Formats: sequence, C-alpha cells, structure tokens
Amino acid sequence: MTAVLEQTRTPGLAARPLAGKVAVITGAARGIGAAIARELAACGTNLVIDYAHSVGPAEGLARSLMSEYRGVEAVAVQADVADEAQARGLIAQALRRFDRINILINNAGITRDRTLRKMTIEQWREVIETDLNSLFYCTQPAVESMIEAGGGRVVNISSITAESGNVGQTNYAAAKGGMISFTRSLALELARYDITVNCVAPGFTETDMVATIPGEIRDMIVGRIPLKRFGTPEEVAAAVRFLCAEGGYITGQVINVNGGLYM
Repeated sequence: MTAVLEQTRTPGLAARPLAGKVAVITGAARGIGAAIARELAACGTNLVIDYAHSVGPAEGLARSLMSEYRGVEAVAVQADVADEAQARGLIAQALRRFDRINILINNAGITRDRTLRKMTIEQWREVIETDLNSLFYCTQPAVESMIEAGGGRVVNISSITAESGNVGQTNYAAAKGGMISFTRSLALELARYDITVNCVAPGFTETDMVATIPGEIRDMIVGRIPLKRFGTPEEVAAAVRFLCAEGGYITGQVINVNGGLYM
C-alpha cells in the first residue's frame, strides 16, 4: 500500500491520471472521506470537499491539498446532504466553481445504533436520510453534468454491514444495503453514457466511527478478521482511486475492503 501511495505522489502524467477532473466528495472532512480526497488530489483531481459541521478540518484539508499538489484546486463547502435543498445546493456550487463534475463520491454517513425494539423513529430517519436518501439528492443533479462531459464516475461508500448485517444496526444496514441496490440499478441506466457506478464496502476501519469501540470488543472483532487487523482509510481510498482512474470497464460492482471478514 505504501508503494502505491508513493507512486501516486510521483510527478508526471502517469501519476496524475485524473488531472483536470472535478470530484465532489460528501462527508469529506475526516476519516475515509478525507483519505479519498488526498488520494484523488494525488492524481491531479480538483476537489469539492463537503462537510456538515467540521468546518475547521474541511478547510484545513483543502488548504493542505492545494499546498501539497501543485495545480490542484480544492474548496470546502458546507452542506448537510441529508437535507435535499442543501445537497442539491452542494452540486450547484460545484458547478458554479468548476463548470463540471466528473466524479461523485457519496461518502457521507452516520450511525445511530440501537436494537429495533428500542430504536426511535428519529434514529431511523436520521440514518436513512444521511446514508441513503442523500444518494438521490446528490447523484441526480450531478449525473446531468457527467452526461454533458461525455462520461463520469460515481462511487458509493457502503459497508460490510450491508451484506453481513449487524445487531443494533437495522437502520444502517438498510441504508447501506439500499445503496448497493441503488448502485446496480443506476449502473444499468447510465452505462450508455460511459458513466460507471460502483460501491466500495469497507469493513472495520480505523476512523472516528469505530474509535469508541471498547478494547475487549475490538480484540474480539480482530480475532474474526482473517488479516487480524482493522483496515485504514487509505486502503479504502486506494480502491476508490482505482475505480475512478482505472475502472472504466467496471460498473455495478461492490468492492469489499474488509480484510476477509465477509466473503
């Protein structure tokens, strides 16, 4: 993995296969979203870094990417993509700034874990709005720009939970499972326009979302993972970069990045 990341940062056309492309990444202030932003910036991509609340990290990320990667433009835009108006506004701002969108990464996600019997309607709705409905809100307007540009890439960040299920996550599993079905159907619709639509489904990854897992439970989970460790955001981001830069003949697929925990 280190070698791959170092190669993408080497100057030259071969290391910048997405030079001049424009990517919108939702929920990109930290964690997997921020890692995706760094990976795409290394490939020469101009970036719209969406955030809901983390203004400091998002703006800091944009500044650091422009400093590190010459010629890359990055802008942080506040939009809670769980809200239809704000999500569509995010896409509109991206188009005003760059005139086009070539890549859309639907990464924004939250958890509100509770067993179904104790789950509130608000906990259900919050997760469905952020993790599933935001796909429709953001993708529908972005696709029009991709069609005009003659092609594009949509990558949706799902989860191992979508395929394996998990106690206390019926809302999250439903949203992330719906994302996979959304991906496959949209891939069929958009293939004629040379727009690919794929999912990356991370397993347990070292992010803020899993940082609160108690030590004994972490040990139990790691014991079930064939590779005996959690993944990193950079490993998930590498899969996204591959789909965007080299995955022109891959569409409607789910790329699992989970250390072999679910096969």
